[in-house]
Amino acid sequence: MTMHPDLSPAGNALLARTLAYGKRADVAATFAVHNPADGSFIGDVADMGAPETQRAIDAAKAAFPAWAARTARERADILRAWFRLILENQEALAEILTLEQGKPRAEALGEIVFGANFIEWFAEEGKRLYGDIVPTHAPDKRCLVLKQPIGVVGAITPWNFPSSMITRKVSPALAAGCTIVVKPAEDTPLSAIALQLLAEEAGFPEGVMNIVTAKRAEAVAGVLTASPDVRKLSFTGSTRVGKILMRQCADTVKKLSLELGGNSPFIVFDDADLDAAVAGAMATKFRNAGQACVATNRIYVQSGVRAAFVEKLRAAMEDLPVGPGLEADTRIGPLINPAAVAKVQELVGDALGKGAEAVLGGTPHPRGGLFFAPTLLVDVRADMAIASTEIFGPVAAVYGFETEAEVIAAANDTPYGLAAFLWTRDIGRVFRVGEALEYGMVAVNETLTSNPATPFGGVKESGLGREGSRYGLEDFVEIKYLALGGI
Repeated sequence: MTMHPDLSPAGNALLARTLAYGKRADVAATFAVHNPADGSFIGDVADMGAPETQRAIDAAKAAFPAWAARTARERADILRAWFRLILENQEALAEILTLEQGKPRAEALGEIVFGANFIEWFAEEGKRLYGDIVPTHAPDKRCLVLKQPIGVVGAITPWNFPSSMITRKVSPALAAGCTIVVKPAEDTPLSAIALQLLAEEAGFPEGVMNIVTAKRAEAVAGVLTASPDVRKLSFTGSTRVGKILMRQCADTVKKLSLELGGNSPFIVFDDADLDAAVAGAMATKFRNAGQACVATNRIYVQSGVRAAFVEKLRAAMEDLPVGPGLEADTRIGPLINPAAVAKVQELVGDALGKGAEAVLGGTPHPRGGLFFAPTLLVDVRADMAIASTEIFGPVAAVYGFETEAEVIAAANDTPYGLAAFLWTRDIGRVFRVGEALEYGMVAVNETLTSNPATPFGGVKESGLGREGSRYGLEDFVEIKYLALGGI
C-alpha cells in the first residue's frame, strides 16, 4: 500500500493492517473506500452479503452461551483492555476516521476518545445489572426477578460518527453478556475494521464481536431482521430506513433500539446571553459540517434580539476555514457524497426562491468537490422545505418569533423529537419551555454534552429506546420472573 503523506507513521501502519484485515480471504468481492475531501482511493474491503451475514450470526450464536456465562467482572476486564488499546491508538484511529469520513482531525480525535469512554463506562456498569427480590405473596414462596442478556444483537451504524456509534452500541451489548454482529456504513467501513482489530487484541473470544462490511446494506439488514437467532436490532440512521427495519423485525418480534432523524430547534429568548448562545449555535450547527442527528436545524430568535444575534452569528461564521479534515486549520470538512451536496443545495435554493435571504454563503464552496460554503439564511419560514427537512450540511437557518407560546408550537410542529436547545436566563421559562418541548433531550444554556452516564434518544419519529446510561444497558437484557415454591 502506498503511504499516505498526511498520515503519521502510526496512522499509516494501522491503516495498512486495517486494509489487510478488511480483505477477507473467503470473500472474493470487494468495494472501494474513497476520501470525500478529494475523491482519492483509500483501499478496498470485502463486499459481504447474505451468506457472510448468516455466518456471522452463526458465529455470534455459538459464542453466546460461553460469553453470557462469564462473570460481569471477566467481561469487564476484556472491555477495559479494549478501551486501553483504543486510547493507545487514538491518534492513528482519528487519522483513519478523518481520511474516510472527512471531518476535521480534532473532531475525529474527540470522537475516538468519546467512543472509548462508553467502553470504560459500560465495563463498570455491567457489574451492576441488579435484579430484585419481590416481597412474597405467600409464606412458602419467593419471587425473584433476573436480568439476563437478550442474546445475539444486530447493529447497523451510520457514516457520520463511524467510531463512536459502534462503541455506543457494542459496549453495552457485550457488557450485558450479548454477542453482536455489526454492519458499518458503506462509506466508512475502515473505522469499524480497525476497532475490530483492537477488540481481537484485547481478548474477545471468536464470534463475540463480528463486523460485516458491505456495499449494499439491504443484503445484510435483510438477514439480520429475518433471523430468529437475532433477538435485538439497534439502528442509527434515517427515519425512513428505521421504519423499514421496524416492519421487517415484526415477524420475529425483535427488541428494537432506533436512533433516527431529527429536526432540532435552537431557541434564543430575548433575555439570553447572546454571546453564549452564538457559541452554542456554532457548536451545535457546524460540528461535522452539520452532519449530525442532533445538529441545530431551526434557529428561533425572539424579535428583540434577532438583529443582534444574526450579526454576532454572521461574524462568527464568516471566517470558518473550509477544507480537507487532515489540514491543520480546517473547521468545516466535506460533505459525505455528491447526493448530500445536491440535497443541501436544493434546500437552500428552495428557501431563497421563497423569500429567504443568504447573509453568508448559499452556494457550494469555491474549493469545489463536496465542500459547501457555510451559509446563514434569515427570514426563513415554516412553509420552506428546509423547515421540515434534516439539513445535514453547514447551513444555519434563522426564524423569528414573538411569544413563548408561539415558539413552543413552532418547535413542536414536526414528526421528529430528538434534541432541542433553549437559551434563557429566566428560571421559570426554563421549566415551562423545557417541559413543553416534545423532545427526548433538551439542553438549556448548553450544547447537549453527551456522555456515557446520560440517556441519548428521541421521541415521536426520532426513535425508540436509549443509548448510554443504565437505561441503555437495560435495552440489552430480558426480564425473567423466577417463582420459587416449597420454601
